[in-house]
Formats: sequence, structure tokens, C-alpha cells
Amino acid sequence: MMNKLTVGIFAHVDAGKTTFSEQLLFQTHTIRTLGRVDHKSAFLDTHAIEKDRGITIFAEQAYFDYAGCRFYLIDTPGHVDFSSEMTRTIEVIDYAIVLISGTDGVQSHTETILELLEMAQVPTVFFINKVDAPHANFDECLAELAVVEPAAVDFSNAFLSKPDMGFLEKVAEKDEALLTAYFPLIEDHAITADSESYENFERLMVQAIAKRRIMPVFKGSALKGEGIDTFLEGLSRFTTLSIKPDEMVGDEKPSGVVYKIRYDHSLQRQTFMKLFSGVLRVRDELKGEKVTEIRLHQGAKYVVVQEVGPGDVFSVIGSKVLQAGDFVGDFSEQRVSKPAPGLAPTMRSKMTFEAGVDIAALFQKVRILEEEDPFLKVSSDMKSREITIGIMGEIQLEVLRTLIQERFGFSVEFEAPQVIYQETIADHIVYGCGHFEPLRHYAEVHVTLEAQETGRGVTFVNACHADDLAMNYVSQVKHCVLDKPHRGLLTGSELTDVRVTLVTGRGHGQHTSTGDFHQATVRAIRHALEQATSILLEPIYQVTITVPNSLVGRVMTDLTSMQGIGITAENKGEMAIIRGRVPVANFRDYATTLASLSSGQGRLRVQPGGYAPCHNQEAVIEAIGYEKERDVDFPSSSVFCQNGKGYTVSWQEALSNMHCTQKVESLKTSETGEKR
Repeated sequence: MMNKLTVGIFAHVDAGKTTFSEQLLFQTHTIRTLGRVDHKSAFLDTHAIEKDRGITIFAEQAYFDYAGCRFYLIDTPGHVDFSSEMTRTIEVIDYAIVLISGTDGVQSHTETILELLEMAQVPTVFFINKVDAPHANFDECLAELAVVEPAAVDFSNAFLSKPDMGFLEKVAEKDEALLTAYFPLIEDHAITADSESYENFERLMVQAIAKRRIMPVFKGSALKGEGIDTFLEGLSRFTTLSIKPDEMVGDEKPSGVVYKIRYDHSLQRQTFMKLFSGVLRVRDELKGEKVTEIRLHQGAKYVVVQEVGPGDVFSVIGSKVLQAGDFVGDFSEQRVSKPAPGLAPTMRSKMTFEAGVDIAALFQKVRILEEEDPFLKVSSDMKSREITIGIMGEIQLEVLRTLIQERFGFSVEFEAPQVIYQETIADHIVYGCGHFEPLRHYAEVHVTLEAQETGRGVTFVNACHADDLAMNYVSQVKHCVLDKPHRGLLTGSELTDVRVTLVTGRGHGQHTSTGDFHQATVRAIRHALEQATSILLEPIYQVTITVPNSLVGRVMTDLTSMQGIGITAENKGEMAIIRGRVPVANFRDYATTLASLSSGQGRLRVQPGGYAPCHNQEAVIEAIGYEKERDVDFPSSSVFCQNGKGYTVSWQEALSNMHCTQKVESLKTSETGEKR
């Protein structure tokens, strides 16, 4: 059985990623003719929007065979607005190929890609592209890369018939086992590439690459096809699978992960997956749904097959419930399918449309786009006839406008995007309780809220004794905490970066109904927030600006006036590179200002830089005008029952009315104290 390897192609915009992918397919005889991005004929830019704009928007896949191995290739977007497509790909790849432009060097978005790959522990290979360009400097790029990724090693001399000792020494420095194997090579003056001692060294080198201790660096020109043959040889020779496909099949049930949902031109739902073990056949079931067709994709085309095995990347027809990030079968891999910190939407825009539009029908169609890209976070208010959508940047709105018109026939526009704020609490523990007891209902929940590090989101801990609350009730509390966003008190923005610990609770064998613990949990969290010091968080851009040296002072002054922090400048000949962190709210129109200021010579790159305390919290709170008392979906009060009637108790008085009060007092002084 043929070995199968999945590789993802990553890069910042204009590094030549799609052209590089084109060359891999051409030089392995997968495609007959070379397409070009500037000619709108690239094989993996399949959508008209991609051809018109000359950028990759959708992650597309193909496969090629080389040296007895099948390589599944996934070409990902390089523009930050479409980062969600890129992050989902990381879930299924065995190796990452990161392109760096020989003229631009390591960009800020490249660093983001490397951080994501490190989080997922994906082995990484580099290709420094455009080394034939007039201002390209391979050695400078390599040195710059080594600063952000010390495991990077130039593999230019990895294919000599007589091993280059300088190359072997650099490789050996990165790994202890290689260093031990290196010393015998020094003493062997007649060493060749096929000698036993070198073969042992190379075997250890392959293992070190798989463990991310070494990251090979290749070079060439994708446009001219230079260095592609060497890269392919290196990809084949220096990669490995920890488990071979023929060792994984057996009688195992199919297991794997869904990494993408895509609707085809006839709006048929395609569920893209990678299989890790077992065999999946047509008419098999996935999560109770029958597979009616299996497709292997080759750019815009596909072939229908009857079965797939371990290592295959494919789509199935017939699934309606599986979503991106879902696991199927008994799969124990620990990669987490959640947006990485800093790569969630930073802005939200309201959709506008003609008065006679069927808003329910439009909303259902737009939800299809959300299935394909969960980052969009579509929401609606049917009463006010509003649909809003989360975005990474304004280019994304232009793409969405075109997609909605082409695919669904609705003509829409978007209002100016508004910043998405978040809320958290200061670094201390607060106690909250919620009670929900209208007639014939009953649930009580006690929690603590504690701030945790930036980017962690909301997490749940169960510290409730099984004697106090049955596990099915605990599960209901957990789902309420994690499955839906909770609102902060300052602006009603989403609560984040808090640990919610279930301390105790109570249900009733006869009166507790579905939804009661949801009500009690919401009230408990809200009760805790009322006693906490809330902090408003705003999204930050990590900006990189390249301008002539004469403009350095002006640009740095601009960034400072926009409340920028960590601003630095680095000279690069006649140009300078300025970097800093700036609030998204202050920076949105600066691209136009920079273009005018620099007469088109300035270059600007932005990437999400996570969240930080809002620089103008009071002004934002006043502008949003959130009234927490009017938010009926997130009340702070509790509901109790007396004489057959439910009545409301304010949050200030709720604790003294709780039914678990004695238990709570002991827990507050013991368990909570120990935690601190």
C-alpha cells in the first residue's frame, strides 16, 4: 500500500505560494500545463473572485504521486482576512511547507503562521522563493528566519554524493542523537552518501525533522521552476510517517477529523475529512448518517471512489450534521479545533438589503457561509430585521457581497464595520449563585469566577461533590458555561478569559426540567460579575509598515497618536520597517493615509494581535450604552417560589435566600481559600 502524506502550503501574501503549488503539480506530471496567477489560470485558484483579485481566498486541495508516496497538497490563503481557512488546514496536515519571499523576508503574518504550527507541533519545511529577483538575498533571509525559528537549517548541500561536513555539523548541533552520530563521520574520510554510518545519520535526521528539532530550508524560484526538483527530492527523502497506512487498517472502524465544509455549485454539502485509521466505504455511516458518495479532489475537479483508507484526504456526500473540527470514530489525537488566540473576527458588520427581502430566507442562506467558515459568527434579529456578520477585514466584505449575490441571488451591502469588544474580570476570585424556581421548576447553581491568562477564553472546572449534584445536572451546567457566549456587564460584549468553577448546586427529582440549570447558571455567572471588577478588552493589530527613511518620524508619530505601543523602527537601506501594536478602532483608515503620505511607496501589513485592555474604556461604554438591567436574556437576579408563586430577588439579596447557604459558607472558606 502506498504511503500517504498531507502537506499544507503556507505563506504571507505575494510570497508565490500558489505558483509554487502549481510547479509541484506540473513537475510531478499531475497537470499538463502551467497556469499563472497573473494570467488568471492557476490550477488551485478555482473561484472567479480569486482569479480577478489574484489572491487565494479558499483552501483548495490536490494530490500528486512522487517516489512511491502520495502527497495530498492543501494550498491555503495568505491574506490575513481569510486566516480561518488557513487555521483549519493545520488540523489535518502531516508537514507544513512555509514559503518566504526572498525580497520581503520574514513578515509579521509569517510569524503568526509559525506560532500556529508550533502550537499544533506540525513539522515544518521552508522554501525561500524569488531568489532570482534583483533585490533578493538568500543569506539575509536565512539569518532573519533563524532568529524567529532557530531550528531552521539550510539544506542546499544535503544532496551531495560526498556529504558536506559543514552541513552535517550545523544539523548535528540541533539534536543530541545526531551529535552522537556525527562524531564517527568526522573520522571517516572516505564517507559517501550510501555508507552505513551516513545512512544512520540521515535516519536520525528524518526523525529530528519530524520532531521539529530541525526545519530544512530550500530555495529557488517558483515562477521559473528553479529548485522545485530539489525540493521534491527533499520532501520525499526527509519526511516520514510515524505509522504506515498498512499498519493502521486492520478491522478498525474509520476514524479521522472533519476540517472543512463546502457547498458545491448545486449547493450540495461536501464534508471534507482526513482519515487516520480504518477504511471508509460508500454506504458506511458517520455519526448515524449514510455516506452516499466519496470524492477525491483535484483542484476544481474530483473523482468518485468507492472507498478511502488511512492518510486519504477527501470529501463525503450525505452528512448534514458533521461540522469543521468534529472527530469521527475512536480518534485520540489531541489537536484542538478552535480558533487560535488572536485569529477570531475583530469586527462585525450589519448587512443591508431592500425592504421586501425575505430576511428568514436570506439568513438561512448566509448560515451556509457560516458552515463553510465558522469564524463568520452570523447572528440575526428577526424583529428588527438585522443580520450581522463577523469579519477579519474589509476585503472580506467585498468577497462576501459577491458570494451572496452569485450563489444565492441576494443583493446585499454592508455597513461600516464596528469593532468587536470583549470583557473579562480583574485577577481575583468572585463568588456567584443563581436560583431558578418558578412554579414546577427548580435549579440552584453556585460558581466561582477567576481571571485567567489572555487568549484562554472561558473554561470550566467541576469542583462539586457527586452527593450534591447528579452528573447529568453537572453536564447541563458545563454546557451552559461553554456552549454559548456570556455577556459582560459593561457593554454586553462576550465574556472571555475566565475560569468558571462549579462549587455546588441542587436539583429536584420531580420539578427540575430541561433548561432550569441553564437559567440558574446564567444567573450565577451574572451574580458573580456584579461583584467583580470588569475590564473592557479591545482587539489589537500587529502592524508592519515599510516606508522611505524620510517618513519614519511622521509614521511613528502617527502610530503613537493612535495609542500604539511597542513601536520600533529598523533601517533597510533606503527604506525602514516600522512595527508596533495599535488598537483596531484607531487604525482602520490608515492604509489610505499611508498611501497618500508616501505617494504609493509605503507598504502596510496588519495581522490580528489578540486583545488588550481598552485604551478608552469609559468612552466606549458610553457610546454603546448597554443597559444591563434590561438584558432579559442575562439576568443577575434569581427566582424563588413561595405559596405556589414565583418571585424575583435582586442579586444583592440573592445569596441569603439560597438553599445551599450552609454548604456554601464552608466551601468559600476552605476550597476557595486553598485554590488561592
